[in-house]
Amino acid sequence: MPTDSRQFVRALMTTALVTIFAIPQGLVAQSSEHVVSPTELQKAVADASQKRQQNLDTLNQFFSSEKAQQALESAHQKPEQVKKAVASLSDDELAQFASRANKAQADFAAGRVDDHDLLIILVCIAALVLIIVAVH
Repeated sequence: MPTDSRQFVRALMTTALVTIFAIPQGLVAQSSEHVVSPTELQKAVADASQKRQQNLDTLNQFFSSEKAQQALESAHQKPEQVKKAVASLSDDELAQFASRANKAQADFAAGRVDDHDLLIILVCIAALVLIIVAVH
């Protein structure tokens, strides 16, 4: 009898070890925390697209103002060219320039920046946009 129980334990251990080694480790390592659902992916893409559109709108509005048009023309830059260049910026560059444009407009509205300073900022942003697009 003792040999029968030992053989049974050995068979049971062998079966357990074969089962453990037969299952791929990658399958065991996966957990539900690391899997991104299609809904989350879709939401992330929609959020990124919406943020990009807001930044595009901010810059287009900034460059569409009458003062901006005059400043660009006085700097011999075509407003249409600047607007096209803005659309080809990366998301990070677009966010950075939109932030600068918002800050410049807020400073102007608060009286911390006069017309001349705003025009200089505007021309500098437009020049940077064109340079970045030309480098790409």
